[in-house]
Amino acid sequence: MGLTTGVAIYFTIWWVVLFAVLPLGVVSHAEAGIDKGDGGDPGAPVDPKLKRKFFTTTWISAVLFAILWAVLHFGLIQLPPIRDAYGAG
Repeated sequence: MGLTTGVAIYFTIWWVVLFAVLPLGVVSHAEAGIDKGDGGDPGAPVDPKLKRKFFTTTWISAVLFAILWAVLHFGLIQLPPIRDAYGAG
């Protein structure tokens, strides 16, 4: 796995993990009993804790990427070679 491929795979894993982590521990205004007033969405989170969720997403993604790298590096799973659009390669 090259550097560019590794970075692309890491950010793909990071993005997927982010969407899995975002809803964890969220309390909406309606659940907290807080009136949002006119125009406010009662389902909006009171405190989304985005900084903590970004850090959590980063370390979970790093662990998952390290496992994937080890599996590919030590040949536990063999991936077929990628061919270009014309079948050469």
